[in-house]
Amino acid sequence: MSDVVIRVENLSKKYIIGHQKQERYTALRDVISNGTKSFWQGLTGNNKHSREEFWALKDISFEIKQGERVGIIGRNGAGKSTLLKILSRITEPTSGKISIKGKVASLLEVGTGFHPELTGRENIYLNGAILGMDKVDIKKKFDEIVAFAEVEKFLDTPVKRYSSGMYVRLAFAVAAHLEPEILIVDEVLAVGDAQFQKKCLGKMKDVSGEGRTVLFVSHNMAAITQLCNQAILLVKGEVKCVDKTEKTISQYINSNTASKGFVDLEKYGTRKGNKKVLFKWIRTINIDGEQTQDFSIGENVYIDFCMESSTLVRSIKLSLELRTSEGIKLCNAIDIDSGFQVEKVDGVQSYRICFKDIRLYPDTYYVSLWASGSDSVDAYDYVEDCLSFQIIDGGKLTMRYLPRSAGLFFFTPEWCSIQS
Repeated sequence: MSDVVIRVENLSKKYIIGHQKQERYTALRDVISNGTKSFWQGLTGNNKHSREEFWALKDISFEIKQGERVGIIGRNGAGKSTLLKILSRITEPTSGKISIKGKVASLLEVGTGFHPELTGRENIYLNGAILGMDKVDIKKKFDEIVAFAEVEKFLDTPVKRYSSGMYVRLAFAVAAHLEPEILIVDEVLAVGDAQFQKKCLGKMKDVSGEGRTVLFVSHNMAAITQLCNQAILLVKGEVKCVDKTEKTISQYINSNTASKGFVDLEKYGTRKGNKKVLFKWIRTINIDGEQTQDFSIGENVYIDFCMESSTLVRSIKLSLELRTSEGIKLCNAIDIDSGFQVEKVDGVQSYRICFKDIRLYPDTYYVSLWASGSDSVDAYDYVEDCLSFQIIDGGKLTMRYLPRSAGLFFFTPEWCSIQS
């Protein structure tokens, strides 16, 4: 028999989006009048509200084999959650076909499959029944589930009173321990604390070792790298890469950055914030003022960026995040920690950040920019992994080969001999 447990063929999913022009101010008489017009237009077929087709998935195909741990990655809106909902039989595809061998357990959002009025104990049995298990089999796994979820004190409390973290711990424990052939987990694990996330990754590895299959969606590339041996890259509803995890992640991150050390952020599609302030461009230059992506250990790396506001904005907080090619966050450099603060922005303004004597091992590194109010709550603009640069060699510090696996930071501490 074939060891393929999931086969997706020419799968597409279409949604219909309605658009309605909103007035700035609507009086009660306008509401009544517009309601009458809408009713009449509905009868006559003369409805001016526009409708748009949105293809969340477009003609995608792939296969997943038994026992594989597959990461599904891509930017927000790429179609990841839609794909998981179709694989979990929550929603139907518009066209195409999927074939699945075995029972599927899904954890797609906080509270998936739980009844809020039932207790934690009752929901364990309910989920087991949904997966086709009998009461005897659920009892065998019951103590393991409770111990893993760490909710012993609240086991007989209705889950509607659980915190989101408790909800996720119990939901994951149920999904992972009731022995589904295929386990599907969305970004929901991010709700849990770091220790629990690590625990979940270990459990998913164990599940795969038992011959079961895991599908995992996350924006945390370090978690994807640690868990998954294969990855699927989705871009605007299309499959762009199905390969080993490292190759897929590399293509994902490189597709979001530009060459030669410059990115026009005005054309950068995926960003977060209220746009009170917007980043316009970003670049990397060397000590000679040349625009480049390539640096050696010990050099200065200069990162220039420009931002713009249409009105006067005061007390802005800026930060720069730096990640490795595996998605490990190296730093979150905030302006005030360096004794610098932007008092106001009114129009266009440019800034420079300098990493002096950089001591990172050879690799590709990715830059994200963040702007917010001084309290960090009101996010103005956030562009993730918008620029990359490379550390290519040891430069003037060493001629020896420096493998990426040797470490993150290249230190040259002082050495001396001492008397015993």
